[in-house]
Amino acid sequence: MRPDDAELYQLAEQAGTALQRHDFQLATAESCTGGWVGMAMTAVPGSSAWYERGFITYSNLAKQQQLGVSADTLNAYGAVSEATVSEMARGALQHSAAQVALAISGIAGPGGGTPQKPVGTVCIAWAMNDGTSLTTTCRLSGERDEIRARAVAAALRGVIELLS
Repeated sequence: MRPDDAELYQLAEQAGTALQRHDFQLATAESCTGGWVGMAMTAVPGSSAWYERGFITYSNLAKQQQLGVSADTLNAYGAVSEATVSEMARGALQHSAAQVALAISGIAGPGGGTPQKPVGTVCIAWAMNDGTSLTTTCRLSGERDEIRARAVAAALRGVIELLS
């Protein structure tokens, strides 16, 4: 069962509260979720106080042009890698006024998986202006929308944990 809209809204509210507590703003860099984190964040009234901007960088070229992800990183590790999402998160910080950033890239399916990176592989990174940086790789199950919704939930939970 994928997280429903109410659960994602609640997580976005909690992330917003955590950001406000620190007087921080969030920037998002999304690939496989296509802006879903930004949609969840901006569904919360008053989110303009803590949601700064979002980058939807679906293609490798967009990741390079908008976020400064290195072609060498993409060639060596692929778009779905902790190295890439780490650069995406740092790029979101550099190209925004936010103090916190999150980045997501993954294989939501139904195709595109490999034995090394099967469908449901999602990499997430969180970064802060102070140099704090965390990454994780999740193996999520379900159909395309279930994987994407679970990725959004994991990313929001990470913001809450990072700031708690």
